[in-house]
Amino acid sequence: MSLFKEFSKGILKENPNLVMLLGMCPTLAVTTMAENGLGMGLATTFVLVCSNIAIALLKKLIPAAVRLPSYIVIIAGFVTFVSLMLQAFIPSLYDSLGLFLSLITVNCIILGRAEMFASKNKVLPSIMDGLGMGLGFTMSLLIVGSVREILGAGTWFGIQLMPDFIQPMTIFILPAGGFFTLGIVIAVVGKLTKKPVKNISCSSCPSREMCAGCGAKKEDK
Repeated sequence: MSLFKEFSKGILKENPNLVMLLGMCPTLAVTTMAENGLGMGLATTFVLVCSNIAIALLKKLIPAAVRLPSYIVIIAGFVTFVSLMLQAFIPSLYDSLGLFLSLITVNCIILGRAEMFASKNKVLPSIMDGLGMGLGFTMSLLIVGSVREILGAGTWFGIQLMPDFIQPMTIFILPAGGFFTLGIVIAVVGKLTKKPVKNISCSSCPSREMCAGCGAKKEDK
């Protein structure tokens, strides 16, 4: 159950993008199309899981004085591997992601999980943490990218959805549309993850005997 908790927290409750508001730059930049969002999310997930594994294994060997530089070198190695694989096998996606693929190296989500979790936990929990956070990030990019592509271009993964007589709203594939779409998605997720406020009565309060309000009620009775 503990491993499942580490995995599931990143999907919605602690979604790095929609709840913790990390990784905003690639979210707004590459989500003009659903394919780009999915590709960036999966690439980030791969780097996140692999770097978590490496850091969890090497955490006792890395001196504290060079902790962060060491993490960046490890992450950069996996980013280079992903970049070469995409360039070789999916060159169109590699060209679409462009500079933002290399910027995965300094993505605050990956550095944050390395510092806050992988460096303090064992390998298996670190894997589940990386998977959950990565898939939560991928899900948010896919949702934002899908909304922007459907409304802004009338397509989804290149498949025509809108009939010819409906004019797509081009603003959704522009920066303003990205901010608007992301804000709406964050608001919806915030509503879904908001915990209801519990009503606390005087009878359950540990300080009821010293409370002036409760004392006044007793005197009235």
